[in-house]
This record gives sequence, structure tokens and C-alpha cells, in this order.
Amino acid sequence: MPSEPTVCVSRRAAGRWQRGHPWIYASDVVGRGPASPGIVDVEQRNGMPLGVALWSPQSQIRLRRLDDPGVTIDDAWWTRRIRTAAGRREALAGNPTAFRLVHGEADGLPSLIVDRYGDVLVAQLLSAGLESQRPSVLHALIELFTPRGILLRNDATVRQHEGLAESIEPVHGEVPDEVEVREGVVRYLVSPRHGQKTGAFLDQRVNRLLMGERASGSALDVFTYQGHFALHMARQATAVLGIDRSGPALGMARRNATLNDMYHVAWREANAFDELRRLETEGARFDTIVVDPPAFVKSRAALGDGMRGYQEINLRAMRLLATGGSLLTCSCSYHVDLATFVGVLRSAAEDSGRRIALERAVGQAEDHPEVLTIPESGYLKGALLRAVD
Repeated sequence: MPSEPTVCVSRRAAGRWQRGHPWIYASDVVGRGPASPGIVDVEQRNGMPLGVALWSPQSQIRLRRLDDPGVTIDDAWWTRRIRTAAGRREALAGNPTAFRLVHGEADGLPSLIVDRYGDVLVAQLLSAGLESQRPSVLHALIELFTPRGILLRNDATVRQHEGLAESIEPVHGEVPDEVEVREGVVRYLVSPRHGQKTGAFLDQRVNRLLMGERASGSALDVFTYQGHFALHMARQATAVLGIDRSGPALGMARRNATLNDMYHVAWREANAFDELRRLETEGARFDTIVVDPPAFVKSRAALGDGMRGYQEINLRAMRLLATGGSLLTCSCSYHVDLATFVGVLRSAAEDSGRRIALERAVGQAEDHPEVLTIPESGYLKGALLRAVD
């Protein structure tokens, strides 16, 4: 078998790999490298081999490490690595039928995302180097899981930086427009082609289970999307209100409530900031609140405005929280770390005039592992708070 092309990198890049991070940037590549994306061997200037990697010639992230020097990356390699990743998901909380099978770099499968919705797989190939391995990846998924269908949700904007087109493409079997899945005792419908991310927000699964156990009295779900938190809270809450600005998302939320025979959940199409101010003016109080907004900070340049948004929405939620009530609040902004987020919550608590206790920090579900040496693998952080008075 012919050897792979070789790419030479700086000593700084070698140190990055040795410290456990799989990326090497364009600025650390010595010379031009191959014109086409694919698998390459990587070495230092002195000829010392460093490993085998995915090569993306148009991306700022030129190299994504796959394995040690001399390892052959073929169909069998992809099958072994994906099998290992899937094996880590054998005992997930809530025994879900929807969960993440592969979480990219955190599973040693850089730029590959695979989510399972019942017997359907939805995958994302997020780099040019990985796109060159599409046949091997699909071969492994079919061999390991014999899915009813596989959909490629390659509509993530990050593909533009790789010189790749965005598309949504069924590539195997039958992919229905909707799939019914289960999370604990709650069922909900997923639209693989049209839903957020690959169809649903799977990273919040353990936090939804948590709030399903903690909920009591009247509950409020802010940025409810298709009602997943609301439905879990409805198991124990006497009344639930879900708020979202998307009419179509609330339409699916209503269908999900009917699917679970939950008729004490109300849905309101509104801007969350405006609606929380209105509820406060009315003197409303809730025993359980979830605030799970979209990313307010999508770049470092947006940090100031985004932090003000987080402070405002949490201030409003704290003022609506009944004494002794629980508030779960989250941020999915990668550029906001946990310490910064807790700082914002502290400021909101000061402005609210309430005594708010931090009970615990929360993060993404265990099928979305966060590797300490790969901070990009973690993005979801949150806090479970209680109103002391």
C-alpha cells in the first residue's frame, strides 16, 4: 500500500499534540502540504514522526490528529474507533432511545458527530479531511448499527471554512420526516431534517431528567423550543408554562404534550425578555423555572452584549422564583466559561434583591464528554439555584 503524504509541522505544534489537543493550525504547518484533503502522516522538521491526521488544506485548522505514527487509517480503523465510542454509551441515564454516539474530538474521531434517534442515525462531517473519508465512515455506521436510515446534516456553517458545501442528504436506507423517541418516561417527536442541530438538543438530557425529579407546583420553561424541559417538569408540577418565540417549535411542543397525555401544560409564543417582564408586572410566581436560551455569545466580539443578555434574563427569572423554588439556568456559549457564567448569576442575584443559593453546577450529558485537554469539546454549562427567601 502506498504511504500517505507527509506534512511537516513546527515544534510548537508537536507540543500541542503532546499536551493532548488534536488540532494543528495553518500557522504551524511548514511548507504547503497536499493540495487535496485526506489522510496524512505528520512529522517535525527533524524528521521525527508525530502521528496520522486528517488534512484540510483550506481550513485554519489544517490537521486533526487521528492516531500514532504508522497506524493505517482504513475501514477497519473507523469501525474500531466508532465501536469504542458507542461502547461508552451502553448505560446512559434515563435509558434513552435518542443520544449521541460520537462526540467528535472527545471520542478520538475529530469533526465527526453521530446522533442516534431510535433506528435512524444523523451524522455531521465537519471538516474537509473527514469528508474525504465519507465511504469508510458510512461503512462503519452501517456495519455496526444496521440503521433504518442515515441522514447527513451537513448544514453547519463551519463547513464553509473548510471549503465545503452545506447540505442535508439522506445517504442510506429510509429517513422518515419524524421519529418518536423516549427519554426516561417522556416521549417526543424529532424531525431529523428540520430540527435544531441534528434534530434535538440531546446535550440537555440529564438536566431534563434532573428537573423532572425536582419540579413542583407551578413551573416555567423559558426558551422551551419543542417543550422537552416542560414535559419532564410536567410529570410532577401542577401547571407548566412554556415560552418560545417560534410558532412552529411550539406546534411540535403541543404535539409532544398530547403524545404524553399531558394537558396541564400551556404554551405561549412570545419574546422571552418581554414576557418575563410582563409576568413580573402581573406578580406571577413559579416554584420551578428553567432558562435554557440559545447562545447569546457566538464570538468573542459579542461577549459584552451577550453577558448583558444573560444577566437580564436571569434577573427576570430570579424575581419570578417563589421562595424555596428551584431555577436551572444554562449557557451553551462556548466563549462563556463556568466561572464567568456564575459571576453573571451573582450580579443578577444582587440586582434581584433575593438571596439565591447555588446548589450545584451542571453540564452536558455524559454522551457529550468534555475532555479537559480539549476545551472545545465542552460548551454547555449551567447552575441549579434555589431562592432562599
